[in-house]
Amino acid sequence: MSIKKTASAIWEGDLKAGKGQISTESGALRNTPYGFNTRFEGVPGTNPEELIGAAHAGCFSMAFSMILGEAGLTPDRIDTTAEVTLDKQSDGFAITAVKLILKAKVPGASTEQFTELANKAKAGCPVSKVLTGVTITLDATLLP
Repeated sequence: MSIKKTASAIWEGDLKAGKGQISTESGALRNTPYGFNTRFEGVPGTNPEELIGAAHAGCFSMAFSMILGEAGLTPDRIDTTAEVTLDKQSDGFAITAVKLILKAKVPGASTEQFTELANKAKAGCPVSKVLTGVTITLDATLLP
């Protein structure tokens, strides 16, 4: 079974003065603006790193929910933030790390089991797998 999803980007102009638009097949993003200023200068708008972070946080949360279910646990809430690091290197910029910050309420889970299952989700999440050249860390907190 193969599932294919699409997203597109249009770019007009040079790197610093140019601007672009990102759209997704689902319409969740439709001609959403992005540019040098939204990526490097803190101007409101989206950027590729933010979108990778959203994809990773969403994928991890779903994978964790599945793994918890396989262990007979049902989460009340899974709250994941993905902090994507973009660093300047000698040959340009590179995404060098993703820090997943997890806070979840999982009735019946011990701290040890919670940590073990969260790490299993981190390793098994399809977005984690595609980011194999990047250091991915996990800060997991089991809420009471």
